[in-house]
Amino acid sequence: MAKRRTIFDSNLRCNLQCPSPPWRLWSCCVHCHTVSEVVLQLSDQKGPSNNQVIKRRRKERPSCPSVLDRFDEQYSQELGDLWASSRAVLLDPHSWQYGVMLNRFSAVTDITQILQSQGFSSLLLQTHVSRVLSNAPPIVSNTEYKAGNESVLPTTYVSKCPRDDGTTNAFSQELQLESSLRLSRPSLQCYIHPYPLWFPSQAHRPGQLKQYYLLNAASLLPVLALHVRDGEKVLDLCSAPGGKAIAIMQCAKPALLCCNEPDPHRRDWLSRTLESFLPHSLNTRVIVSAQDGCYFGQHEAGTYDKVLVDAPCSNDRSWLYSSSSQQGEQRLKERSRLPALQAQLLRSAMSAVRPGGVVVYSTCTLSSSENFAVVETVLNDCPEAELEDLWEEIAIPLSKYFTFSPAHPDHGQTLHKPPLQPQNSTLSSYQHRLGILVVPQPGKTWGPMFLSRIRRRK
Repeated sequence: MAKRRTIFDSNLRCNLQCPSPPWRLWSCCVHCHTVSEVVLQLSDQKGPSNNQVIKRRRKERPSCPSVLDRFDEQYSQELGDLWASSRAVLLDPHSWQYGVMLNRFSAVTDITQILQSQGFSSLLLQTHVSRVLSNAPPIVSNTEYKAGNESVLPTTYVSKCPRDDGTTNAFSQELQLESSLRLSRPSLQCYIHPYPLWFPSQAHRPGQLKQYYLLNAASLLPVLALHVRDGEKVLDLCSAPGGKAIAIMQCAKPALLCCNEPDPHRRDWLSRTLESFLPHSLNTRVIVSAQDGCYFGQHEAGTYDKVLVDAPCSNDRSWLYSSSSQQGEQRLKERSRLPALQAQLLRSAMSAVRPGGVVVYSTCTLSSSENFAVVETVLNDCPEAELEDLWEEIAIPLSKYFTFSPAHPDHGQTLHKPPLQPQNSTLSSYQHRLGILVVPQPGKTWGPMFLSRIRRRK
């Protein structure tokens, strides 16, 4: 176990006693979706029954009244008629659906057969979005690795990208190694079930990679929007617990994936995730950084081709089930501080990406002030930022699986592209051109998930 941890932890060239980031107070629950739900377990019995799935119900936790009251007040205005049905989903964890993302670095044939036998189906492989990803020609980054002088940097800073001494040749050798190992072609494979069934999680076993990652399927959309291609340098600015980093490595073979997480506890969680899903051969291409994301772009300006900002936010699923009324009240007080932090992270990402490169901003909240308003603020502050439309590319092709807001009154069966100019309404359709929002609905309980894509002009 200790030996495998050195694969990714060896890149933590920093002082682990660095001050906690400003979002540590609420980051611990940002990705927590484990409340009361139906859990599926594979039977340990031998013979034909070992492909059976057993239901187990976790202990229920009550919702937090103060958080629910705040959500009712805000979201009834921002979402209109969609809020009542979304509210019902959020208050019924037994209805929540879960996705199973396969790991291409591990043998998954048996898992695929089990999933299909239990009624799971592939979510993304037959969609327009995944065809764009799989058919996109591989490119090599136009930017060069920077050979910065690490000695002049603060002790809390993690060194820049690997030096450009044989990098291209090393990358080619690693691709040949992957080919010789007969690894599957990069492809994001996720299975979902029409009912709220959850596959069992796999325990970490030293020397053995996990076969799949459990997630809210909507969390894959920011990765799809990022369009990572072979040979690119990618930054995952707020990476813990690591699910989106694992998804990126399913999509392509980047020359570098920098997974940044300043909080020591969450960084350990991130490293464990990476070592559970990625082989030793990737240890020079997947690194862990411990910088404050708000200042990352200052240190590594124009370095990356693609940057993902999965920002800390007021996670609706988690906050709704705060462990106590005191915790709920404290979170609501902290909520007002989030938009400023999120905007600072997004500005930092715009600095870190190269001219012509792309930044994807995402959250797992329905809150307009943390979603559309943050994007609009950064667009106004950064003249080089150019918004890209995700409706034609993601929302319309995937409307079969997800409910996007704004939508037709039938809650997502028909999508209407928002107009380019502001309209007179409580929440203008123009605002939704700033990004797309997945709203949990009965039968499509994925989300909340907001995503927006911004390109830095050349």
